[in-house]
Amino acid sequence: MIKAKGIRKSYGNLEVLRGVDIEVGQAEIVTIVGKSGAGKSTLLHILGTLDLPDAGQLSINGEEIPGMSKKRLAAFRNRHIGFVFQFHHLLPEFTAIENVCIPAFIAGTAESVAQERAAGLLDYLGLTDRAWHKPAQLSGGEQQRVAVARALMNQPSVVFADEPSGNLDSQSSQELHQLLFNLRKDFRQTFVIVTHNTELARMSDRCLEMKDGILLDGGQNRHLAP
Repeated sequence: MIKAKGIRKSYGNLEVLRGVDIEVGQAEIVTIVGKSGAGKSTLLHILGTLDLPDAGQLSINGEEIPGMSKKRLAAFRNRHIGFVFQFHHLLPEFTAIENVCIPAFIAGTAESVAQERAAGLLDYLGLTDRAWHKPAQLSGGEQQRVAVARALMNQPSVVFADEPSGNLDSQSSQELHQLLFNLRKDFRQTFVIVTHNTELARMSDRCLEMKDGILLDGGQNRHLAP
């Protein structure tokens, strides 16, 4: 699903990524751990095409990313990539179902088709009775589930998540973690997740540790103590 080789990124004189190689298979859940400042979020943003590397190769679902025009890259991102962040970034003036529909509207999907899919996702996530509530009327866990539904709206090839449970209480975090694995089981969804949550890291198929801009052990599994 994802192949990246020799990814480098600097901001001024600060070298953040120093030649990262990573491959992720379809329906795999991979977590990336490491101290703050190790380069985890920078790598996630580059893999998710939100930022471009200074050097290196990147392909997602067989498509070569470097060299794409901005317009083509934006369309590719909208169709193939979903994002979930620590803060849900829901638009406060819109209801849950309207927030979920936004990626589909950007893609040009008809309103009736988008709302039907959004309603189905919210039902799957246990939010049918909250579909017409605005974010301020939802709990933190409910808001994050709406954000997950939005990420899945266009049936993306891969979902990138940056500290998705970092702003949730322990119960909501556990529910969100289980949800991710249910999505993999039911939809063969691929996830790449940056996290400080050791429970989520242990649950994942592979846990990769980043330090000083590189993946340790060549991106092989890191076995966390129970």
